[in-house]
Amino acid sequence: MSSSGQRTHLQLVTVGDKSTQLAEELRKQSKYQDYLYLHGFGVESAEALAEMWHKRVRQELGFGSDDDADLRKIFQQQYRGSRYSFGYPACPNLEDRAKIVALLNPGEIGVELSENYMLIPEQSTDAIVAHHPQAKYFDVD
Repeated sequence: MSSSGQRTHLQLVTVGDKSTQLAEELRKQSKYQDYLYLHGFGVESAEALAEMWHKRVRQELGFGSDDDADLRKIFQQQYRGSRYSFGYPACPNLEDRAKIVALLNPGEIGVELSENYMLIPEQSTDAIVAHHPQAKYFDVD
């Protein structure tokens, strides 16, 4: 926690390796459309799980009810805080992911870090979550 009382937390979630295994079986069978659908569903499920936990933390911190009721506005980040994941513009250095792995011990939920700093299974995601009211993703209008 910072001196201003604003909170930050680390997060790492996974949907597990079953999705990866099933998708790989489909790819080997040349069922490419099914492979792509299942792979995409697994990746999006990991993102949805991360968003669900972010929402739950906002609720536990007492400001989850401040989220906009309009789902379209939620998709436009009309809520307090941001999840910053490695490999994206706000946190471009994948090597920094090793720090989260060292702190959270994701092996307990079946997640490992590759030599290239990628999460295994692929349908996993990690982030630094800042809850400051001004924490937003940056974009150009």
